[in-house]
Amino acid sequence: MPVKSTLLRRSGAVCRLSHCARMAGCLAGLALACAVVFAPPFVAQSAPLPDGRPVGHKTVLMSKAFRGNLPITELTEDEAALHALNRLAYGPRPGDVERVKQMGLEKWIDEQLHPERIDDHAVQARLEEYPAIRMSTEELLARYPRPQQIAKREGLTLQQYQEQQRQARENGDMRAVANRPQEIVLELSEAKLTREIYSERQLQEVMADFWFNHFNVYAGKGPERWFLPAYERDVIRPHTMGKFRDLLYATAKSPAMLFYLDNWLSVDPKAFAEHQGELQARRQRFLMLFGGDPNMMMRRNQNAANQQKGPQRNGLNENYGRELMELHTLGVDGGYTQQDVTQAALALTGWTMTAPRRDPEFRFEERFHGDEGKVVLGKKIHSGGMKDGEQLLDMLAANPSTAKFISTKLARRFVADNPPPALVERMAATFESSGGDIREVLKTMIYSPEFWSRAAYRSKIKKPSELVVSALRATGADMAEAMPAVRWTAQIGEPLYGCQPPTGYKDTAETWVNSGALLNRMNFSILLATGRMRDTRIDLPALLGPDDAKDPNSVLNRAVDVFLGGQVSPETRAVLEKQLDDPQVLQAMLDDPVKDVDAGMIAGLVLGSPEFQRK
Repeated sequence: MPVKSTLLRRSGAVCRLSHCARMAGCLAGLALACAVVFAPPFVAQSAPLPDGRPVGHKTVLMSKAFRGNLPITELTEDEAALHALNRLAYGPRPGDVERVKQMGLEKWIDEQLHPERIDDHAVQARLEEYPAIRMSTEELLARYPRPQQIAKREGLTLQQYQEQQRQARENGDMRAVANRPQEIVLELSEAKLTREIYSERQLQEVMADFWFNHFNVYAGKGPERWFLPAYERDVIRPHTMGKFRDLLYATAKSPAMLFYLDNWLSVDPKAFAEHQGELQARRQRFLMLFGGDPNMMMRRNQNAANQQKGPQRNGLNENYGRELMELHTLGVDGGYTQQDVTQAALALTGWTMTAPRRDPEFRFEERFHGDEGKVVLGKKIHSGGMKDGEQLLDMLAANPSTAKFISTKLARRFVADNPPPALVERMAATFESSGGDIREVLKTMIYSPEFWSRAAYRSKIKKPSELVVSALRATGADMAEAMPAVRWTAQIGEPLYGCQPPTGYKDTAETWVNSGALLNRMNFSILLATGRMRDTRIDLPALLGPDDAKDPNSVLNRAVDVFLGGQVSPETRAVLEKQLDDPQVLQAMLDDPVKDVDAGMIAGLVLGSPEFQRK
């Protein structure tokens, strides 16, 4: 039986906000937004220890069986388990905190650091719904052809074909939206969120998201959508916790990266004069196959120094050489110059790919490469041919600035927006001593007191995808389709595979905190918790219990326990309690007796609270 089209499924997955969710979301969202923006993370005042000492910044005793050798001194066992699940995973599912405590936190972390040891067959069954993620580029091009190709095959102009499709959609013929190229990205997006919600290999999914964002490519540029499944499947995911050098090589030779940053058409200026006609023919083939300008780069704003530089030499494209150093390895403060960028680009000339109308793959074209020596960061590169580029990649992967830059980004993702310099230094030292072993760098970070500090606890704001995934996990949601989650992720501000600049999405609070996004977060939370999210089922009575269904305060207390680990600031609680008098929550008007409290509305307000927006 053929798998149902993603766009056919998408047509039935439109999330409509009820009047109830819209009103409560606006009222509570406006009140809670200020708390998220301006308040520091709430530091819970836990119950005193048995000997009477308060729990806070003082040493907290916990069992050796639970923590092993982890340097946890400022968090309780419940807090440490919740912190690990929020940072090394996408948040707890019902019962996960207790499962981690029973298993032992150190043992759980060691298992996550070795995902190959974890049985993940259940999520694989869900992924069967998305055939595009398993297809080769050749298969994708055949199944999801460009509209120009279909029009030509049917003897129509592009305009005639598009009008035909428009009329078919208006007449309710959903075959008109099947097998369009957009489906590739939609299936990738659904598969991505499905893994993040249901996979047992949680740290691997966090790292897959981290590395795709680090080596970002944009689905909307030319043929990228046809390249994306292989890029994520064969380049990013196999290297999430391996050696950084291997990941760097894999991205440098990936058709997705070669096209996105234009290196596939970068030619030594001397060779350009001889092969200019052939290169122009390549561009024309791309125009015929994909449309658009194949040599156009989605440029981000350059700093003043780059804006003042002279024109690039004929045939040479510096886009990849620049981003390789600035974004992939050394960092903007890594000590390179514009001359280094040009020399790096020269070292990488001839790194191109085979014809993309079949299965594209990396190919080195000797005749497009210059034989003269290059000098990058004061070091000579003169290995000859393709080895020039490989020598460059090896040099950059082993550079101390790369160790510091990658360590800083990892610490920013997992520890704090402004990570402690001492922690970054230790991680960078591990990076250098281990030859860029990502798993070892993560272990240095996880086995640091900074990771488990009170200051790090709930200090980071969840980006939109993290909020959507963590809320679905927290409620134990069973999704028949992931499209509503994909749509909400985009609506809150993070279209998956849709970041145009090579920087990728930022991982700091100021990027995601604004009034419009916060109201969307609240509306999503209420829609989910009240059972109005399409194709998604949750069992609130199983989470909150059927008792005291007519007592809104009891329902609120239980929701705070379940979704926030029992920790909520006095300010947030005051705002939440004020909402309990709303007739929509009480399901009663004016002086009517309370029949049943809308537990879903209360749960939604808690999921939209500042504490749940943090991790």
